[in-house]
Amino acid sequence: MSDNITKSPQIRFAGFTDAWEQRKLDELVTPVIREVPKPDRPYERISVRSHAKGTFHQKVEDPTTVSMDKLYVVKENDLIVNITFAWEHAIAVASKADDGLLVSHRFPTFIIDKSDINFIHYFVSQENFRIKMELISPGGAGRNRVLNKKDFVNLEIDVPTQIEEQTQMGTFFKNLDNLITLHQRKLELLKDAKKSLLQKMFPKDGANAPEIRFAGFTDAWEQWKLGELAESFEYGLNASATEFDGENKYLRITDIDDETHEFKTVSLTSPDIDLSSADNYRLQEGDVLFARTGASVGKTYRYKAFDGIVYFAGFLIRARIKPEYDSEFLFQNTLTERYNRFITITSQRSGQPGVNAQEYASFIISVPKFDEQRKIGSFFQELDHLIALHKSELNSLKNLKESLLQQMFV
Repeated sequence: MSDNITKSPQIRFAGFTDAWEQRKLDELVTPVIREVPKPDRPYERISVRSHAKGTFHQKVEDPTTVSMDKLYVVKENDLIVNITFAWEHAIAVASKADDGLLVSHRFPTFIIDKSDINFIHYFVSQENFRIKMELISPGGAGRNRVLNKKDFVNLEIDVPTQIEEQTQMGTFFKNLDNLITLHQRKLELLKDAKKSLLQKMFPKDGANAPEIRFAGFTDAWEQWKLGELAESFEYGLNASATEFDGENKYLRITDIDDETHEFKTVSLTSPDIDLSSADNYRLQEGDVLFARTGASVGKTYRYKAFDGIVYFAGFLIRARIKPEYDSEFLFQNTLTERYNRFITITSQRSGQPGVNAQEYASFIISVPKFDEQRKIGSFFQELDHLIALHKSELNSLKNLKESLLQQMFV
């Protein structure tokens, strides 16, 4: 054990006051070798490719095509280290799903038998530990840069002197991760539910009514072209972006969130133009925007008053929806698989993909009476709000975890 005593972390559990000590990894973990003959039939192997992101599984269908000198068996809770620089010396703790699978000699494994498993797991998952691994790597580039296993186990880390403090910390972060996973699953269930409802609450091709309807609505839906439901289709400002002036926001394709279709406000800008003559490019409640070119073609956004004063850029097309139609209902149509197929087919070009205003106007939408439109639009708007709320809670938990990792470890 090193004589070097370090300071304590900013946040600690009650009852622990001793300063943390620097320990070499070989005082906390033990190398393990479980070599097995190279299989002569298909098998599954493990690699660790991204720091702190867990393990990656790969099915080896034809073992004769894999030139590996040695293979080793992994057990749950093993510490697996990628010693090649190609994947930034990634590191992970084996999960239950990894138990019994194989790794190559490029992934030495260790038993966490002299310290708390979860404590070590969360310690080595931090970015500053990856940097420690990189700093002790020999010079060189690419896959030739290999971390020496002896140098790895000689790495010093700061740990509590009492195993009980390690255990409390490890358990705390394990429970926090379980809570994050629970929120992630709830979010995915909501997103899956919306995807399913979008398929069932809008008519399939050839049908004049959806599978699921709100009570009291029985009239057949009618088919209209989007251009018949909009007052106009217009292209956005041909202006560059400049520093946000505190009031006038500039919406470009990259400012529309790919998943939520909301206006991302993390890097606000303003249009670099005299706005006194740009009123026609200022969005109004219910305007629907369409991305017209590039990899994001087909991406949509519906303006809401709480987004503030917003002008839209030239690679976007605005559809100003007629007041006798519910714009939220029409917007939700652009999130369906049917719309995605329309974009895939229509955007095909000899160069980069694109859909112009005339083509967007040709998109056929099945439309019920206004009251049913509004009911459906409001339903999906509330569902989107619930999804956004769960996503915000999930991000808050993830941010809390990152903050606590920085403050509860030395």
